[in-house]
Amino acid sequence: MSEPVPSSAPRSLPVQMLVGFGRFWWEFLIGDTPELFVGAVTVVGVVALMCLGHPARTWAAVLLPVLVAGLLGGSVWKAKRRIRRS
Repeated sequence: MSEPVPSSAPRSLPVQMLVGFGRFWWEFLIGDTPELFVGAVTVVGVVALMCLGHPARTWAAVLLPVLVAGLLGGSVWKAKRRIRRS
């Protein structure tokens, strides 16, 4: 039987690149505020579902900026509250 490889064993270059790529996208998309990522994905999902039905496409075009503005406003409000507590 072979011995287990210690966890501090150096990784191969492809594995290092894959891990770095994953960490970049995690930091880029989620960063410090995962709720903004979840909110943005939810907004896009709601609008995409509305676009499936032909009559709802007009409402989706109106609703998208309203939802994005609401998400941004909620984020600013939350950050402002967080600063006041500190």
